[in-house]
Amino acid sequence: MDIINQLVASGTFRVAKEPLCFLRLLEWIFAIFAFATCGGYSGALKVSVDCVNKSESNLNIEIGFSYPFRLHQVYFDAPTCEEKKQERLFLAGDYSSSAEFFVTIAVFAFLYSLAATVVYIFFQNKYRENNRGPLVDFIVTVVFSFLWLVGSSAWAKGLSDVKVATDPDEVLLLMSACKQQGNKCLPVRDPAMSGLNTSVVFGFLNFILWAGNIWFVFKETGWHASGPRHSQSTMEKQPAPTGFNQPYSQGSSDQESFGQTAGYNQQGYGQQPGFGQQASYGQIGGYSQGGYNQQPPTSFTNQM
Repeated sequence: MDIINQLVASGTFRVAKEPLCFLRLLEWIFAIFAFATCGGYSGALKVSVDCVNKSESNLNIEIGFSYPFRLHQVYFDAPTCEEKKQERLFLAGDYSSSAEFFVTIAVFAFLYSLAATVVYIFFQNKYRENNRGPLVDFIVTVVFSFLWLVGSSAWAKGLSDVKVATDPDEVLLLMSACKQQGNKCLPVRDPAMSGLNTSVVFGFLNFILWAGNIWFVFKETGWHASGPRHSQSTMEKQPAPTGFNQPYSQGSSDQESFGQTAGYNQQGYGQQPGFGQQASYGQIGGYSQGGYNQQPPTSFTNQM
């Protein structure tokens, strides 16, 4: 208890609230339901054969079957309604391949989800130490997503065939006594298929969980981390267009030359700018064509 309390106090289990670890826990639980409902199934159907000679009738013929659904190996004895003879009949079909494939995927998904959850909680630093751990996790998640889709679809088709092969009406067609007039063959009980239907539902739910978890595992890889950095570095290294630099440089040089040539000389009556240009004014005391040479101002008197 002390170790658990220390782990809780240090926040080790806080990672279980993150989507990556939380979905792994759901995958672990749903995988248990998937292989338990399919691998642990056993069912039975019951039919009755009422012969014309009542002493030869059998009103309680029970036929049991279970996982892995090798129905061609399931047999039962039925009356022929002829001199108390019995015939041994077998069900039709072998659907073990799809059922075993589905259960195998569920078992391995259960083991991997458990191992990944332990790594997320107790070895998170080593998991994120380099890109190898998230990369392997990403590849396995994609593979299991595909396997869940294929396995669930195959098992759904196999289950529909199992339902047809174990239908009491179809089983009665195998009996020779039911082909004779006067004999009454009736179905008594259908096999319960609710558990197998649930296994198919859990199979597709596992596919949704694993496919949805691909994004969260991808975010842990270096591929997702290098994408924004690569685009940002590309933008930084891209040179600016030359059209923007030339006007700005020219404008700055013009301003600089203007600052160098522009000046203000204060003489006599105030400030008189010099612009570095040749100017000619027809005024006394104005500027000469030299630009900066000035004549002393002429005094004006009122002439009466």
